[in-house]
Order: sequence, then structure tokens, then C-alpha cells
Amino acid sequence: MITNKTIWPWHLLTVTILFMLCAGLWVATKKIDYTWRWNRVPQYFLYNDETMVSIPFDGRVTSISDLGDSSQIKVISEQGEEKIYTVNSDAIQVNVDEDLFQGDYLGATFEWRAGPLLVGLWTTLWLSAVASVFGMIIGLVTGLCRVSNNPTLRGLSITYIELIRGTPLLVQIFIFYFFLGTVLDISRIVAGISALAIFAGAYVAEIIRAGIQSIPKGQMEAARSLGMTVPQAMVYIILPQAFKRTLPPLAGQFISLIKDSSLVSIIAITDLTKSGREVITSTFATFEIWFVVAFLYLMLTSVLSQFVAWVERRLAISD
Repeated sequence: MITNKTIWPWHLLTVTILFMLCAGLWVATKKIDYTWRWNRVPQYFLYNDETMVSIPFDGRVTSISDLGDSSQIKVISEQGEEKIYTVNSDAIQVNVDEDLFQGDYLGATFEWRAGPLLVGLWTTLWLSAVASVFGMIIGLVTGLCRVSNNPTLRGLSITYIELIRGTPLLVQIFIFYFFLGTVLDISRIVAGISALAIFAGAYVAEIIRAGIQSIPKGQMEAARSLGMTVPQAMVYIILPQAFKRTLPPLAGQFISLIKDSSLVSIIAITDLTKSGREVITSTFATFEIWFVVAFLYLMLTSVLSQFVAWVERRLAISD
């Protein structure tokens, strides 16, 4: 039996193994003579975008007013029209009484913008969230049809589940985009979300079915004896209990969906994976970017795992 006094060697062993893994990675990179460029990574999350300010006419600078970080430049055209431009104080390229021609630059402005990795992370986040919601709805309806006494509903649900679970997600994305996208004239975003939602719905349906069938049949019989209809008993008695039991596998399915969403990059959706590939193309910082992309996916899935654990603890209070 492990006690508080004997547990520290196991913690030490864990730290030692992790250290050895990191050391092995470092030795491997040394053997291939790879130069790490971590200093390039932050700019692909957030960068200060420079925009050059030019004049659309021939004119002359009449005055420059210093406003601290920015400056206002007054320019008068040959026709006597006066305009005011705002540029960064450190990026002024003209002087007072200087003659200018159409297209000449007055200076530059700077604005913080989201980089490709941050944009890709946001795309992955909302894409996975929307697909998860629709996947949950599809899975719930299909799961109820799966346990229905109606042969048609049960047969159609089984066909859908077996068809989706028996084919790769990558192939389904291709079918949705190249076939249904052409026939129904839908965008790549709609095609990607639809493919993810329908794929997840098949697995959610089986989870819901298992959860419902794990509830003793006496629960339904007791509800019916109290005068409830079958839908009422399912909504108020069976499904709440089934939801508690299926929460861990549902969480695992939606965590997998976040990772599976990386496949939509093959149909030119700029998610986190595609953004990472584009950054690598321009920087050749292959290892740094892929490690960062992997960490961002890990962060998303970890947050979802912690949220589900919190929901489980909250639901356990009522047991």
C-alpha cells in the first residue's frame, strides 16, 4: 500500500522519466543539426502591422502637429483643398513646406493584428464547437431512434451509424465537399462542419443508446405506472440518468472531434493545422511550429476535459 511517506519516490521516478524524454528529444535534434528559432513564433500570434499612408494628389505639407505617439499632417493640394492625415510619430517621412506628388508616402501607422496561428486557433475552436452542437443533436435523435420499437426508425438509424462508422472521416469530407458541395452549392465551411457533425453524431448515437439501455427497465415501467407517456418518461426520467453515465464517453468523443477537425484543412479551411503549414512554408521553422500547434490542440482538449470533470463533480452532488 502506497502511503504519503512512500509516494515521493514515485514522483521522483515520474520527473526522471520526463527529464529523460526531454533529454532524448534534445539529443535527437542535435544529431540532425537543427537550429531552433523560437524567437520567430510570437509574431505569428500577434504582430504590429505597418500601413503606409500616401496622398492621392499633388500638394504641399503645411503643418505637422505632434500628438504624442501619433502626429497629424496637414496637406494642401494645388486646387487649395486641405486634408489631414494621422501617422505614427516615429514613422514620419515628410517635413513642413515639402512639395509632394501623387502617391508619395507621408508616413506609416501601426496596428496590432492577430497572426495566422491565433486566427487558425479561433477557426478550430468555433468550427469544433458548432460541429459538436449539431453532432450532439444528431446523435441524440439517432440514439432515440436506435432504441425505438419502430422498425423503420431503428433500421434507418442502424444504417446511418454503420455507414458513417465504417468509412474514414477523410473520405466523408471529400464526399461532402466535392460531391454534395457541387450538387447543393454549399461552401467549404458548411461542408466541413456537416462532415464533422454527421461523423460525430454516429458515435454519439451509440453512446446515447448504451446509456439508455443501461438504465433498468423498471424505471420506464414505474414512470408509465404514474401516468407518464413514453416521451415524458424518456425526457424526465431516463435521459437525465443516462446523461450522467454517458458524460465521460461523450467528452472523449468531443475531444476527438477537436483533433479530427484538423482534417478540414484538406479542403482549404484555414484552421490551426493549415495555418501551421502556411507559417512553416514561409519560415522553415518546422519543429517549433508543429510543437506549438500540438500544444494549442492540447490546451483546447485539456480545457474541455477540466470542464467535463467539473460538470461530473457538480452532478455527483445530486446523487
